[in-house]
Amino acid sequence: MNSTKGRTTIDVGTDGVAIITIINPPVNSLSLDVLNSLKESYDQALRRDDVKAIVVTGAQRKFSGGFDISAFGKIQGGTVAAPKPGFVSMEILCDTVAAARKPSVAAIDGLALGGGLEVAMGCHARISTPNAQLGLPELQLGVIPGFGGTQALPRLVGLAKALEMMLTSKPVKGQAALSLGLVDAIASSKELVNTARHWALDILERKRPWINSFYRTDKLEPLGEAREILNFARAQTRKRAPNLKHPLVCIDVIEEGIVSGPRAGLLKEAEAFQGLLHSDTCKSLVHIFFAQRGTTKVPGVSDLGLKPRRINKVAILGGGLMGSGIATALILSGYSVILKEVNDKFLQAGIDRVKANLKSRVKKGNMSQEKYEKTLSLLKGALDYESFRDVDMVIEAVIENVSLKQQIFLDLEKFCTPHCILASNTSTIDLNLIGEKTKSQDRIIGAHFFSPAHVMPLLEIVRTPKTSPQVIVDLLDVGKKIKKTPVVVGNCTGFAVNRMFFPYTQAALLLVERGTDIYQIDRVITKFGMPMGPFRLCDLVGFGVAIATGGQFVLNFPERTYKSMLIPLMQEDKRSGETTRRGFYVYDEKRKANPDPEIKKYVEKAREIAGVTIDPKLTKLSDKDIVEMIFFPVVNEACRVLNEGIAVKAADLDISSVMGMGFPPYRGGIMFWADTLGSKYICSRLEEWSNLYGGFFKPCSYLAQQAAKGAPLSLSVDQAKARL
Repeated sequence: MNSTKGRTTIDVGTDGVAIITIINPPVNSLSLDVLNSLKESYDQALRRDDVKAIVVTGAQRKFSGGFDISAFGKIQGGTVAAPKPGFVSMEILCDTVAAARKPSVAAIDGLALGGGLEVAMGCHARISTPNAQLGLPELQLGVIPGFGGTQALPRLVGLAKALEMMLTSKPVKGQAALSLGLVDAIASSKELVNTARHWALDILERKRPWINSFYRTDKLEPLGEAREILNFARAQTRKRAPNLKHPLVCIDVIEEGIVSGPRAGLLKEAEAFQGLLHSDTCKSLVHIFFAQRGTTKVPGVSDLGLKPRRINKVAILGGGLMGSGIATALILSGYSVILKEVNDKFLQAGIDRVKANLKSRVKKGNMSQEKYEKTLSLLKGALDYESFRDVDMVIEAVIENVSLKQQIFLDLEKFCTPHCILASNTSTIDLNLIGEKTKSQDRIIGAHFFSPAHVMPLLEIVRTPKTSPQVIVDLLDVGKKIKKTPVVVGNCTGFAVNRMFFPYTQAALLLVERGTDIYQIDRVITKFGMPMGPFRLCDLVGFGVAIATGGQFVLNFPERTYKSMLIPLMQEDKRSGETTRRGFYVYDEKRKANPDPEIKKYVEKAREIAGVTIDPKLTKLSDKDIVEMIFFPVVNEACRVLNEGIAVKAADLDISSVMGMGFPPYRGGIMFWADTLGSKYICSRLEEWSNLYGGFFKPCSYLAQQAAKGAPLSLSVDQAKARL
């Protein structure tokens, strides 16, 4: 029980209540050591004559954040033996904790997530602080609750609420958990353990009910009604997540317990959990979990011992869609913001956009009117630079025009203090160009948000060789505070995300000009798991943006871009995407997209200009071929980005693809997915298409080199450090 890898302690008071404390900082995760220690502590408490009742709690005001996720990879890799199926759910929680002849109460503070909540549900009662978070988020990792949660939760809160909590992975706070019946009482952090002690003794004296969660039935619906709820959940799940099996497995396991009893349900849960743990989906989602937490570890920056400076006030230049979104994200996290525009009309429009963003939260019930007023009061408008003299950071978010941005950065140098961070939200323009006329290149940095900026989770932090590590550390801290996942990348045209994905639309255009149907491509790519296909995406961002960014790539990478006239031809006819209600699709009053038969004439004209003919093979491509022909060029460009050091590690590209472009997380991100297919296979396919359709598909040297060795495309953190 004294393992440094995590343990539990037992302390018996004069009242005969044993306090079992879970200790495994920082969130008291349930490693195998902790679980074994928990069983030992329980067995000891049950043996001892001086123990009348038990309270289970966690050290440092956190009950438990759940099973140790780092153990998943070790179990999958075979370096650590998995606990035998049902050891935790049946031997520890059902047969030891829930079936104990001495009552036990969970005292929940901070977190009771996943296995943490399952341990608490094994106890005979639960006392929580009002703001503690309780939930079963296992489905986010490609598995199901494996410590009895599929059986205990429906019996405590009812089937419909239990399904909602498990399938959405959303936790509830202590106060809400009380109204659901998940906890039995609320207490302050200070009074929590004492309240739990008294509650445990009251159960012993039969002043309160002694309830075994696994055998409770009063909250369960009658079988016929339960089956209706389960079937509805299945239908919704198939619709919402057609590529995922584990949510349906979860529903099946819950049903087994309702139909055949908790023991049968626990057995099925244990068996299903073990199978899912080794699935590709679980491996992918666990990879994303750690990749997301690893983005702030930047060799040569985060390891220098620098502390982030305090950023109090931020100025934003430009109140358009991006600028207003960035302003919204900042004021929501308590930053004072100055929004600058060139005239009153534009400024008012920018402020109105911020108001609309906040009002949307009020309408959805995510913000009170009082909070709305308080948040909006952090925003001030400006038409000149006078109010910039005391700001800590400026984020430029004007149109993608090099000379305009250069002038802005010259002006900022005159008005801002020497410590002020000068950031640009450019999505494609080289930062060296933007800052080349200034003397402040050590504090120029890219802060590339994705639209809508107050919603999208990624912040691409772009450094040049001259950017100071302190400025990077400062922006990493801001990213964390505004609840973004920050990824630090190097400076080049398009940086990491847009550069990786420029072949996404270009590959689609190449296929269409040679005979593949536009709407088939979008259907297949959406079925693969993307939020939308490349043509629907073009309509959403607008053809003006598509042409401007595409032009940057044609200019900088002429040998590997595919130049199509399809979008310019459509724009000539005032088709510019969703905003004009006509693009690759036509849009009704509710912005619903419908295919347009007129598109054929534009395709034929573009084909004529390009001098290409229909390839019969490309008119009847399989779904697999379409996915590969669209995404392998993206993988190819991602390899260049990695090899050039624009991204330090492949995991950063995985997170960028998931959070910036909507690549399905259950496929592990672009590089992780590529490695599941193998570098040899990808390289051979690209070579085959390159011979048929030109240099756009030609594998880059890094990809060819890894394929020749049969090596993975991803680099580990250690390999990345070695290259630096």
